Amino acid sequence: MVTGGAGFLGSHLCDKLISQGHQVLCVDNFFTGRRSNIVHLLDHAAFTLIEHDITTPLEVEIDRIYNLACPASPVHYQHDPVKTMKTNVLGAINMLDLAWRKKARILQASTSEVYGDPEMHPQAETYWGRVNPVGVRSCYDEGKRAAETLFFDYNRQHGVEIKVARIFNTYGPRMHPNDGRVVSNLIVQALRAEPITIYGTGSQTRSFCYANDLIDGLMALMESPVEFTGPVNLGNPHEMSILDTAKLIVELCNSPSKLIFKPLPGDDPQRRKPDIELAKTKLNWQPTTGIVEGLKSTIHYFETSL
Repeated sequence: MVTGGAGFLGSHLCDKLISQGHQVLCVDNFFTGRRSNIVHLLDHAAFTLIEHDITTPLEVEIDRIYNLACPASPVHYQHDPVKTMKTNVLGAINMLDLAWRKKARILQASTSEVYGDPEMHPQAETYWGRVNPVGVRSCYDEGKRAAETLFFDYNRQHGVEIKVARIFNTYGPRMHPNDGRVVSNLIVQALRAEPITIYGTGSQTRSFCYANDLIDGLMALMESPVEFTGPVNLGNPHEMSILDTAKLIVELCNSPSKLIFKPLPGDDPQRRKPDIELAKTKLNWQPTTGIVEGLKSTIHYFETSL
């Protein structure tokens, strides 16, 4: 089962699981997921769609749960912050209860945002983070932190087989054009020849991982030995400033767009780069898609879908 299976990453995960011969149950309430992401799977014999909100319990027969359900961009998770927190906490409880009842293994799609605006760079899994508990991003950051707590408590108290992935910035085809994420924002503005919005000076950094690489990491984690629970960072350690990213996208889009600068949003992390040594060692995983190759594929998607 893939919760959030009609979302950007969830739909790619459904594709990969079906390509490997699995029966896939996609669960999504379509708050941010889109039917267009999975329309090609609807008639596939191995694919089943259930429209459902995981803040309420669900009873199905499964042996693996990928819990990806949650809005993941600031625009969407700040639109209804109470709903975001409920999805992270009540959703985690409901999926963990299901895993406990069915003796299923469950993977939590956590996030690099658990590190907040970090004092450690790059961020390793041993770092406990620097997170504002009462800010505009707290519904997501603290919601994901609470979900991690629940996963480990269910593991210790009930013996549930858990896996926890901390996902760093990921991009690729099927990103929502209005989700407010860096790569999709910049590409859409460049293709429309609109001014390119840079928040702050653009010196803040991110590390961008291509979707296919990230999905391979999630699947490797799910099937890793039972004693390896994570948390484990999944992301690309190639660090770029937002300004350099914008300039590269303008160049690849052959766009006439000019850069404009706006104030930095609240609690926006200044640096973000994963330490992926644990993933290399335990999962034999690291990203293989270069930034230019990945951006070209993503730009092509937006060129054909806008």
